[in-house]
Amino acid sequence: MKTYSATPADIDKKWIVIDAEGLVLGRLASIVAMRLRGKHKPSFTPHMDCGDNVIIVNADKVQLTGKKREENFYWHTGHPGGIKSRTKAQILEGAHPERVVFQAVKRMLPGNRLSRKVLTNLRIYAGAEHPHEAQNPEVLDVKSKNSKNTRVTK
Repeated sequence: MKTYSATPADIDKKWIVIDAEGLVLGRLASIVAMRLRGKHKPSFTPHMDCGDNVIIVNADKVQLTGKKREENFYWHTGHPGGIKSRTKAQILEGAHPERVVFQAVKRMLPGNRLSRKVLTNLRIYAGAEHPHEAQNPEVLDVKSKNSKNTRVTK
């Protein structure tokens, strides 16, 4: 019995489109991170980029549970006293709402060189349109996988 290790010739990458409207952010991010790494495939190899290309549309309509909309994202400018923060609600209502989804997916991946390469396979769009129709992406219905993946706004 030998351990299987995928080579670049063995890797079959698909294109997947996910509609994020009404989906819970953390559950969406964990599913996307698993697809990007390729852990859903039986030929998963930890040191190879064997995941799929993922397109997320309607990222501005993603839902957050509890008081997470009021939680802050922090970053530092590199200058003394340069800590900055914005709430997730401010980012979602601002010019680039897809950054909330990108940070959630990025933080679900390990922090190494391969993860930074894998993140180039992720495309996030705030609206319903995307320019990747030529790749014939398959639709992944995350809403029907589990009833907890969606959140009904009150």
